[in-house]
Amino acid sequence: MLIEHQGRRPRVAPTAYVAPNAVVCGDVTLHEDVRVLFGAVITAEGGPVEVGASSIVMEQAVIRGRRGHPASIGRNVLVGPHAHVNGATVEDAVFLATGTSVFPGARIGAGAEIRINGVVQVNTLIPADGLVPIGWVAVGDPAEVLPPDQHERIWGIQRSLDFPGTLYGVERGGAGEMMTRITSGYAELFGRHLHDQILDDDR
Repeated sequence: MLIEHQGRRPRVAPTAYVAPNAVVCGDVTLHEDVRVLFGAVITAEGGPVEVGASSIVMEQAVIRGRRGHPASIGRNVLVGPHAHVNGATVEDAVFLATGTSVFPGARIGAGAEIRINGVVQVNTLIPADGLVPIGWVAVGDPAEVLPPDQHERIWGIQRSLDFPGTLYGVERGGAGEMMTRITSGYAELFGRHLHDQILDDDR
């Protein structure tokens, strides 16, 4: 399904394929031979999204562009099922396995692998040919790659990367106060979809 959002329509190459129940919304460019499989969502929420030639976005994956953090997927990238790429840059020939999460401001170099349920935190740099093992967390610039049981080390680096500011535009504070600001901001952002238009797939 192709959707016009805030006056911007997806641009889909003639040889690209979008599954009937996938969603491609707003300022999104899909290059030649891109495949967007069943249930995937590619949406421009204030920032554009570009998916390079011959890249595959598998079932239930989400790619989101956001204000200040466009989403850019290079050529020959595989975005696995249930993977999540949010306002990040993924260079050519990257493998994002099932359930990977890539947060705003992150950059993944060409040929890197983020394995099943790997996490690339905000503003983190994975070098070319880098590796995040199954379930591990990459954090920092340059990235340190740590097992999930190293929470204190991960948090020690992540704190300086400004997760709430990068994702939500709010200062860190108490959970109740932050969540009020975050949900208010998201209600306004996602409320912009009230006037979306579903398009015929005439390219």
